[in-house]
Amino acid sequence: MGSNIRFKWGSLSITGNFRGNNEDNLHVDESARFFLVADGMGGQSAGEKASELAVEIISEKLHQSIDFQSMVTADVVTAIDEAVSHANLEIMALGELDPDYKNMGTTIVFVVHAGQDLYVGGVGDSRVYLLRDEKLEQLTEDHSLTHALLKAGTITPEEATTHRYKNVLYRYLGTKDGGSGTTPQQVQPQSGDRFMLCTDGVTDGVTADQIRSILSSESDPQVAAEKLVASAQEGGSKDNITCIVLHVE
Repeated sequence: MGSNIRFKWGSLSITGNFRGNNEDNLHVDESARFFLVADGMGGQSAGEKASELAVEIISEKLHQSIDFQSMVTADVVTAIDEAVSHANLEIMALGELDPDYKNMGTTIVFVVHAGQDLYVGGVGDSRVYLLRDEKLEQLTEDHSLTHALLKAGTITPEEATTHRYKNVLYRYLGTKDGGSGTTPQQVQPQSGDRFMLCTDGVTDGVTADQIRSILSSESDPQVAAEKLVASAQEGGSKDNITCIVLHVE
């Protein structure tokens, strides 16, 4: 498939019904080499600042350190991890220096296109999904206490959907463990693939079936992004709602 790979994308971020401000941020590289979504936390301006710093610093570092044409896998992964780690340190430092930003943090998820492949990963509970051959798969892992309990077999998947620690993260940017590797998954893109990067504002308001149905039925990624956000809002999402939809041509 190689460098003939073309992307079409659409994106939308809204404050939603329940929040006073939007702490989410997204970034699409103008050459479609990487896509980022971040969900800030820490109240008022702090969450906004954290997610803004994350997308700003990570984009800048990826630009500097990745040769998107011809880098070997290990180097791409290292470059991504270093970019995320750098953002993590900056967010922690500002949190220490400025009382307004104390304890701020943010999630991050990314899709990076380097060489023939896509690299998908993140920190926190924002997610990346892939729809391929009508099958929807979550490519990232939630770093939430609920997911940890689920993995340990302590609670059932049913219990997990309403669990009280669902939105409590044990890893995010702005903490000591935040920058300790994003374990990107390498995906060989196929024509017809549809990716979605989103904050938990989307997944709190729509089911996996709704995601699958919207992604598969919409040929325009911008329309799909708008429908996903609207469906999440109608579905009762209590957070800011942000997603990027990415089609492989």
